Amino acid sequence: MDGRTTGPVVTGTSTPLVGRRDALAALRGAMAASRRDGFQFLALAGEPGAGKTRLLGELAAMAGADGFTSLWGRAAEYEQMLPYSALVDALDDHLDARREEVVRAVGAGQAALLSGVFPGLAAEGAPAADEPALADDRSGLARYRLYRAVRHLVGALAGPSGLLLVLDDVHWADDGTIEFLDHMVRHPPAGPVLMAVAFRPAQAAPRVARLAAAAGPRGHEVVVGPLSAAEVRQFLGPQVSRGRSMALYEASGGNPFYLEALARMDGTDVTELPPTVLAALQVELADLSPGALLVAQAAAVAADEFEPAVAAVAAEVPPAVTLAALDELVERDIVRSAGGRFRFRHPLVRRAVYESAAAGWRLGAHARIAAHLAELGAPATVQAHHVEHSGSFGDRRAVEVLVEAARAVTAHAPATSAHWLQAALRLMPDDAAAREERLALMLELSWAQGISGRLAEGRDTARELLRMLPDDDYPRRGRAARVCALMERQLDRPQEARALLLDELSRMPNPRAAAAVPMRMRLVAESMMRVDFRAAQAVLDLMPDNADDWEPGLAVAVAALRPMPALAARRIDDALRYADIAGKLLADAPDEHLSEWLDAIAWLCWAESYLGRYGDALRHFDRAAAVARSTGQTYILTNLLAGRAKTLVATGRLAEARATAEESVECARLLDSGQQLVFALTQLCLAESWSGDDEAAIRAGEEAVRCGVGAGETWEATARYARGQALVNAGRFAEGVEAVLDACNRFDSPRVDPGTLLQACEALAYADASRETSAVAGAVLGVGTGTEAGAEAVARAGQWAALAVRLEEPRLPAYCGFASLARAHALSREDPSAAAAAAEEAARALAAGERRLDAGRALLTAGLAHLGAPGGRSRARENLRAAAEIFDSCGARALKARTERELRRLGVRVGGGATTAASGEAARFGLSPRELEVALLVAEGLTNQQVAERLFLSVRTVETHLSRIFAKLEVTSRVGVATALTR
Repeated sequence: MDGRTTGPVVTGTSTPLVGRRDALAALRGAMAASRRDGFQFLALAGEPGAGKTRLLGELAAMAGADGFTSLWGRAAEYEQMLPYSALVDALDDHLDARREEVVRAVGAGQAALLSGVFPGLAAEGAPAADEPALADDRSGLARYRLYRAVRHLVGALAGPSGLLLVLDDVHWADDGTIEFLDHMVRHPPAGPVLMAVAFRPAQAAPRVARLAAAAGPRGHEVVVGPLSAAEVRQFLGPQVSRGRSMALYEASGGNPFYLEALARMDGTDVTELPPTVLAALQVELADLSPGALLVAQAAAVAADEFEPAVAAVAAEVPPAVTLAALDELVERDIVRSAGGRFRFRHPLVRRAVYESAAAGWRLGAHARIAAHLAELGAPATVQAHHVEHSGSFGDRRAVEVLVEAARAVTAHAPATSAHWLQAALRLMPDDAAAREERLALMLELSWAQGISGRLAEGRDTARELLRMLPDDDYPRRGRAARVCALMERQLDRPQEARALLLDELSRMPNPRAAAAVPMRMRLVAESMMRVDFRAAQAVLDLMPDNADDWEPGLAVAVAALRPMPALAARRIDDALRYADIAGKLLADAPDEHLSEWLDAIAWLCWAESYLGRYGDALRHFDRAAAVARSTGQTYILTNLLAGRAKTLVATGRLAEARATAEESVECARLLDSGQQLVFALTQLCLAESWSGDDEAAIRAGEEAVRCGVGAGETWEATARYARGQALVNAGRFAEGVEAVLDACNRFDSPRVDPGTLLQACEALAYADASRETSAVAGAVLGVGTGTEAGAEAVARAGQWAALAVRLEEPRLPAYCGFASLARAHALSREDPSAAAAAAEEAARALAAGERRLDAGRALLTAGLAHLGAPGGRSRARENLRAAAEIFDSCGARALKARTERELRRLGVRVGGGATTAASGEAARFGLSPRELEVALLVAEGLTNQQVAERLFLSVRTVETHLSRIFAKLEVTSRVGVATALTR
């Protein structure tokens, strides 16, 4: 048949499909096999809402692209007794539109036979046929004749181009349709035909479930399961926060239908059932017997996975009656057997069953289960759920169970702990007898809320506690104030945090008392964040190293704060000594003594990284992060991961650094803390930049700066420096220089650390010494000729090198080498031999300081300088080879590509290497994937306008890409681009 028509199907092309790679591969395989080998049968099996229909839509789109005719029908729940309804739905409109053509293809006799099922083939005044009508055949062979006729019809509709016949929801199909399907798989039609069906396994007849197997090698079965958590995030899109995305994932179980229905709800209570879902489930429940429904309701009260005995207790029926009811529930696929237990088909099914029971009955059922569990001696954590739902105001036993359960899980599930503490507080009377206990529980609640990431709730609870506590209850007021200040800081309210701490400290008669220490520690941290290290030191000077009345871990926390102010004051010997002391205390302390003081311990980790003690820093970052993970302290974990990423970048472990920084960014987004997001994005920017992904680096840097938090604080200035460094690395020198200068406050009372200042000097010297920078500077500044502009740029590079020499600290070996590298940049044009010597000196110093990536950059600089020195080609090859090896091991793709280009110019054959082989052509030239696309089109001779149209970009964007391509390929024309790409 030549006609092409597509029935009323879901095409699958309205929005991109999420996940389902394996399923799509199976669909493509079935399509290819049908084209190659003829008839194929494809079965999609999955729970309601799993996405079977959507996959069938994708299959229809594939078929249309391959020239197949696609016809689609579905069985309906309320028309299950109508014969062949799915086939009629699929074929009749197509047959009606092409009746004469079909009659000629199948013959008048079979057309007459088929007309008894397909009204589209019936016509007034049709000639008599040699086949008896179906209504007249009482032999029992009519169905077979019909199936054979339909099979012939399907083959005719397929023709040489192919036919996709889709029958959806065949679990509701009538017996005749199921028989026809069985006939088709055993007696395939001729031609390229792909028949695809979808069904729910638990509701389909066994014969349907066996169809794919019955088709033998022509059969394909795809099980459509739930989406993963990552796929759910992609499904929901960036407009849905990651926290809500995870809640929706957990509530929906990854079922796309339930997920979409829940996502449409305006509220955040994703445990409610939307009307569309609830209505569908209520129909299922209405068909249950009263006894089965009662047991289902009891089971829903018990748990998602429950024991029959517990359901029997809740339902107040004998065990035998419960088991009989479970048989019915399993048969109806409300629950499923799970060993000696049972579980609901889906969490939302349980929710529907639970809500179908009367509220008073549910309360009594929870109470019966709670009493039963108590009699069995079950742990408080097992009892807590039922106690929470059945406890009454003033019930001391209920309060005790909830508090015991909360304390049992605080370390590993603080959100759950907070929930149970709130439940206990609701049941606790607010009288004098219970006041002390209520205050203690509120302090526990505030901490649990805070460490679980519910910062605003933790802050509010702590402030409420401060209002309730007596003025002279200094220990508890001090702890509550510290927790509250910590929450205020994470909520980007540092002024409120500092004011609160100072107010509480002013109330204390003895500023050296143990109760004051936690608050003074937070005051130290606040001062350091504001780059007021003198104030931080002044507070530390009032604090002893230890005291008899200090709780475990406090001495470690105080020691952990001491190195950073000493480093900022350039008391390097003191900083190193303090770091040694804190490191030893930390090594001796068990993890349980550290969990409450991780915010202080993080300062030690960062100080060690700034001091260049990278091994110690990584070891302590890893340990603190492990404790943060185990105790749910997300707001500390983001900071620790950012510091770890910084340290990994310094040591040239770029792949690890990127992964760590990305995790930090994700944690910060979940926490919804601007401060932590800036920390994380800053390190992601640097990791991406040195890895060679300029676009990703600049994107992260710009987002960090756009956050607009932390004005005047060191971490905000560091974010601006990172963006500047990324711009310089991308060849956008004028912008990069300005960004770096702005971040360093033009070296007038800068707010970045000394190591970053040294790196900034080196970056500025490199930018000003670059050939491209000279041209930019001349154009921007209007300084005479290009030669004059270049001379001024070289002079500026010399100034940055001189400043680096003044800033260099010999007692910090990790940074000894940046001044020499800056000097090499400054000398590269006027005295290549001296530049090469300075760069080699820098490489040795940086390698000794464990900064492998920077040592590689110094070797690259030395190699390039040797090329300009008399007789330097041999030494250049040596340095460039060493640099390429370092860049390859570090994962610095762009730097490796640049180094290999120089080696090729020297006639050195270079292999792909691990990095190049993994990164493809873009990495080989040091370009991003988008830049390579632009470069290849330019090499083909396309204009900027044509490139923009081809890639759906603006002309301005193409021009920006092209300027970066020129810089990276070290060319000045479009012809140069083409030449570079063919080297």
